[in-house]
Amino acid sequence: MSLFVTHTRRLLFNFKKALGGVSISTSAGILNTIQYEESSVIKDWKLGHLNHIAIAVPDLEKATALYRNIFGAKVSKPLPLPEHGVTTVFIDLENTKLELLHPLGENSPISSFLQKNPSGGMHHICIEVDDIAKAIQDVKDKVRPLTSEPKVGAHGKPVVFLHPKDCNGVLVELEQK
Repeated sequence: MSLFVTHTRRLLFNFKKALGGVSISTSAGILNTIQYEESSVIKDWKLGHLNHIAIAVPDLEKATALYRNIFGAKVSKPLPLPEHGVTTVFIDLENTKLELLHPLGENSPISSFLQKNPSGGMHHICIEVDDIAKAIQDVKDKVRPLTSEPKVGAHGKPVVFLHPKDCNGVLVELEQK
């Protein structure tokens, strides 16, 4: 089984887990049977698009080459983010992006992730919100943010990470749209 198929299955499994077990199979039969229920909760903010899925990688050059040279994807140049302890590369997909994360500096959170997962793997999902300040205010009593204030993320927009223990085992990043 190829590395891509293995990572894709792992990503889909973790994404399904983050959604609370909703089937996300691409077969037409299953997609047509999913029934959505509208929330009765009125909020001053709302979730937007899936901005990206982040993948921690032990070898940034090798991972970048996989998507660029094997899959033919458009990839960004490496972007060092010292304030986050990572170097990122974005892979542009038709409906979202993948973010490759590689440790930068001694205190990188990606280093500890890679110690537990030496081959790399899904690190987090990023969902856009239309008002990050209101989103943080609204969820902070129910879901623990990892920082008290938003930080500027790789896209130059405010972001906040939510604790995976409160989000079905998935690290969730909220990003201002």
